[in-house]
Amino acid sequence: MKRRKERKKKYSGKMHEKKALLNVHVAKELKEKVAKRAVLVNKGDTVTVMRGAHKGKSAKVKKVSHAKGLVYLEGMTMRNARGVENMAPFQPSNLKLTALKESEYRKKFMKGE
Repeated sequence: MKRRKERKKKYSGKMHEKKALLNVHVAKELKEKVAKRAVLVNKGDTVTVMRGAHKGKSAKVKKVSHAKGLVYLEGMTMRNARGVENMAPFQPSNLKLTALKESEYRKKFMKGE
């Protein structure tokens, strides 16, 4: 795995390959309920920020960009040069999943269901 090749795969890969890079680690409290170590993040999930300026904050996922590989959270904003507030983008590797939004697809890998 060369760094250059992995980076190229991230930016010029096909959409279904980029989607696989949007997995978020599952919190310890949720691991008892979920059979996986990392889960694909969806709109409506609750996550905690692990690194960066917003470290320690918890918020709901407002938008997931598969093309850019970024996650946007409710209430987390940043100002641009003109002073306009935009949603702050987060790398999925800097987030930890604390609560799942239930769906039919996710019931497949839930323990005890």
